[in-house]
Amino acid sequence: MSEKPARVLVVDDDPELRSLLQRFLGEHGFAVRAVDGGKAMDIALQRDPADVIVLDLMMPGEDGLAILRRLRAGGDQTPVIMLTARGDPVDRVLGLEMGADDYLGKPFLPRELVARIAALMRRLGPGRAAALDETLEIGPFAINFPAMAVTRDGAVLTLSSREFALFAALAQSAGRPLSRAQLIDRALGRDAEVTDRAIDVQIARLRRAIGDDAAQPRFVRTVWGVGYVLTAGGDV
Repeated sequence: MSEKPARVLVVDDDPELRSLLQRFLGEHGFAVRAVDGGKAMDIALQRDPADVIVLDLMMPGEDGLAILRRLRAGGDQTPVIMLTARGDPVDRVLGLEMGADDYLGKPFLPRELVARIAALMRRLGPGRAAALDETLEIGPFAINFPAMAVTRDGAVLTLSSREFALFAALAQSAGRPLSRAQLIDRALGRDAEVTDRAIDVQIARLRRAIGDDAAQPRFVRTVWGVGYVLTAGGDV
């Protein structure tokens, strides 16, 4: 049985780029819609959810960061790839802090965006989840890999797709420290262009999401000179 094509929603105010991406991504097997801003995006998502949102940073009115902030504040955890024409890495860090899953600098080759979307779908798709144990319990946490869900003492936690990927990678090696490079490889994919600083930002967001103490974390602990380790919360 053939799988349904991934649904991609492109949000960009440039009509030529929207047309190009809609045609190119469609030729590569994606079901693509393209809209020109946040209001049109809201209407499109109400009609049909997306599997991935490709979101431009620089748009008049409500820009990409504001749209992303609004999506995450409303509980929408649809994976987002941000497009930015700015060279300042601060914009990329801000996007990751707000819950973006990846970013791509303009100008870019459409084929590169195809690769980024495909890599994101591989990380989050059922094929990866099926290769893992269905559930795993560590301390107060229960991780359901196929559902991409985490509970703490029975309460469901709200994690972005990237936060879940990091938590799942840490959970699979619970008690064993992982370097930042290992986290990038296992959680985000070897082709992800992610810096050590961006991983630190994501770990900080993950700690907040699971209710860990940022000053004295009990669960996602820093191992100086190595990376991070997930523990059950006891003394070490």
